[in-house]
Amino acid sequence: MDIKNNEVPPERRLWQTGNDELATQFRTDLESGLTEQEAGSRLARDGFNELTAKKQSKLLKFLNQFNNSIIYILIAAMVITLLLHHYSDATVIGIVIIANAFIGYFQEIQADNALTKIKEMLVSQNYVVRDGHKIEVPARELVVGDLVNLEAGDSVPADMRLISADNLRIQESILTGESDSVEKTEEPLAGDKVPLAERSNMAFASTSVTQGSGMGIVVATGTNTEIGQIQTSVSEVKSQVTPLMNNLNKLGFNLSVFIVVIAVLLFILGLFTKIYSLPTLTIAIITMVVGSIPEGLPASTSVVLARGVQVMTKRGAIVKTLPAVETLGAVDIVDTDKTGTLTKNEMTVTDVITSDHHYQVTGTGFVDSDNGVSGDVMLDGNKVDWQNDQLFIELVKIAGTTTDAELVENDGQWTLTGEPTDGALTTLFHKLMGRSPEVDELDTLPFDSAYRYSARLIDDDKQHNELMVKGAPGTIFDMAKASDPNFDEDAWYQQVNKLTDQGLRVVALGWKDVANDETEIVMDKISDGIHLSGIVGIMDPPREEVIPAIHHLRQAGVKVNMITGDHPDTARAIAQKLDLDERITAITGPEIDEMADEDLVKNIGKYNVFARTTPANKLRIVRAQQANDKIVAMTGDGVNDAAALKQANIGVAMGIKGTDVAKEAADMVLVNDSFTTIVDAVAEGRHVFDNIQKTIRFLLPTSFAEGLVVLISMIMGQELPLFPTQLLWINTVSALTIQFAFIFEPAEESIMVRGPRNVARGILGKMDVVEIVYVSVLISALGIFTFDRFVEGGVLNPVLGSTMAVNIIIFGKIFYLFNIRNSYPIISKHFFENKMAFGIIAVLLAMQAAMFYIPFMQDVFHTGNVNFYYGWWVPTICGFVVLVVTEIIKLLRIAYRKRKGSASLIKGN
Repeated sequence: MDIKNNEVPPERRLWQTGNDELATQFRTDLESGLTEQEAGSRLARDGFNELTAKKQSKLLKFLNQFNNSIIYILIAAMVITLLLHHYSDATVIGIVIIANAFIGYFQEIQADNALTKIKEMLVSQNYVVRDGHKIEVPARELVVGDLVNLEAGDSVPADMRLISADNLRIQESILTGESDSVEKTEEPLAGDKVPLAERSNMAFASTSVTQGSGMGIVVATGTNTEIGQIQTSVSEVKSQVTPLMNNLNKLGFNLSVFIVVIAVLLFILGLFTKIYSLPTLTIAIITMVVGSIPEGLPASTSVVLARGVQVMTKRGAIVKTLPAVETLGAVDIVDTDKTGTLTKNEMTVTDVITSDHHYQVTGTGFVDSDNGVSGDVMLDGNKVDWQNDQLFIELVKIAGTTTDAELVENDGQWTLTGEPTDGALTTLFHKLMGRSPEVDELDTLPFDSAYRYSARLIDDDKQHNELMVKGAPGTIFDMAKASDPNFDEDAWYQQVNKLTDQGLRVVALGWKDVANDETEIVMDKISDGIHLSGIVGIMDPPREEVIPAIHHLRQAGVKVNMITGDHPDTARAIAQKLDLDERITAITGPEIDEMADEDLVKNIGKYNVFARTTPANKLRIVRAQQANDKIVAMTGDGVNDAAALKQANIGVAMGIKGTDVAKEAADMVLVNDSFTTIVDAVAEGRHVFDNIQKTIRFLLPTSFAEGLVVLISMIMGQELPLFPTQLLWINTVSALTIQFAFIFEPAEESIMVRGPRNVARGILGKMDVVEIVYVSVLISALGIFTFDRFVEGGVLNPVLGSTMAVNIIIFGKIFYLFNIRNSYPIISKHFFENKMAFGIIAVLLAMQAAMFYIPFMQDVFHTGNVNFYYGWWVPTICGFVVLVVTEIIKLLRIAYRKRKGSASLIKGN
């Protein structure tokens, strides 16, 4: 099969093939199977029935951590400091580089184990017919053409075409996403394009038999199975570079080019003008480059991201790569699986209709929050005592008596064993009766597609036994009609249609009394005298918390799409209940298969519900959205989601109900399976980006100011106000202190009422660039002006003047920090929100005092015992000038945004 377009070649449309053709095509005998000799020959030819995971070099994974422009800047800084013989500084920068690499390496070391997990899923033993004998064979030794026996509880070991099916049902949600098990048959199917979920005569590797038995011919093993094709698609999908890393790499490259070009031009200019001797010129150029490079940028970015990862861990999300924590903040679309993500994957009776009333039953899923298995019966919005309705009492009794599912509590977790529909009926009984059903069973007739009902005969401790039936409404209605000519079949069908229009599955329940001596069910007599108790509507209910979560995402400009293997009517009904969008528009997987890639890209934005989808469909959906320049998040929990999870800009897997394959292919795992965590992650992603943007807006002008001080001094041909060691000190102490203040900056109030950021715009906008320029010029001008005024005026010697200039740069940074921390005016209730900033500033000032007044540091950094006025008061005045200028411009920008109608929500000035 072509995984890219889901097209199946004629020779692989095995659902159309009859038994004789199958035997001929696969050269096997439908009675005695393959011979051991032939099986051995095919095993040698085709290899084991297993999936081989391609191992990646850990060394290469580690080296990849160095492959971005920001790290290149750090390496350049380290080389320059080595050339300047500042070995301690070079060592510190080298440690930062290695630390960053190890952080990224250990975050990502488990990110690509999906293929290994898939391989583990195929380890089992199965009964096979060979040489006319039924023998047990390891699943890995199965070959194409083997006859494999399937029983309830078995894991299907390979892809098979069924040649017999006795009441056989298989749970395929791991591949298709459908919550209910699928009824299987052996008859050929018509149609060239039958969706995976509708191939009722096929069984697929890694799915599970829940009921009945069957026999199938192995038609594909290992990598040729459906799950093997998913493995291939996962291995072919390249992990997406996050928008943030793209933006940072572009910024780092542009910074590097800009600084190098300026340095080369200045060097050439210096050679021609002969302002300095060649050694002095070289040192001056290197000093300018060192001052201009924001060495702390990679470290700051990593720490802000790590802080975001830490916050999300506390909120129930494990983020496996640092940049991924920001990506959700940039997403335009969240493609989410329905079953288990938007819904509970716990089939639940929500409606009960008797001949007198239409009741609703509350309590979603097996367990309703902290209330355990509980629920109330509502009539017209009011709680009622259901035991006043004799038909309801009988219906609940039938529901509990005819089901084979069990609801079991282990360590506070409720689990269901059995068919999902039976589970819904068991849960209904448990909710209303407060206990599990107790059945004195005499005989049972299991459900079969041929007659579409099941029956159970019980000893009712009365003067008679009781026969109970449940099944398809039409079948049970026919029984009731045969027993009562006045049975209003049309009225009941109207009720059924009302439920099915809401996406509910409908089951009818009935009963009759039989004589005490009847201890076996006779099919020919079942329909005689059946009374209808009522019908129930069953659905996989939406999670209660999902509706407000979707509302928050829509408010934040994020579109939510549902992708499911369910029928489109069911999917549409759930989407409407979830208020997924103002208008629900659905498309099916087969319809997607009919569309060329260009058409899909052009029309993908029209749809918000994708039904009957295959793994190939999901992959094409994500790629089509990305082709429209959308940042896409994909949630999922099944094997069928793995490729799309990896293709998406950020894959999000469920932690409890998600398969290991999905978890390993994803970038983020929701520990509690709560969709609301995605809302928190979007908000935190935007918060992280805001703080990274603030860090960059802070670092660049302050770093450029240092370089400008040297640059302007060179052009003016005067003594350099700052020494290389002083520039390294400023950058080092900033890297260790003040720039980390942004880590603790709280999110702004407008963070979830604005749209996703435009990743094509990059990290910095036009106004940000203007701000970087004028702040750089302002701080450097203040430093040069005061140095010239007091040194050339004879007030201070060059050493004390240089000491003062260092603090002017530092205080310029401090006061600029207060301006750039948030988008509010400085005089507001938000001033003291980031208390850590004040502690960090105190540490910075203490380090500055040590640099000025400790003798050995004076020798290293060319500082002196400057007095309070010149060392502290003048820098404070200069810093205040920076604050006033930047605050005036901030207020003008706020006023401009208000006029444009795009101001942030600013409260409580």
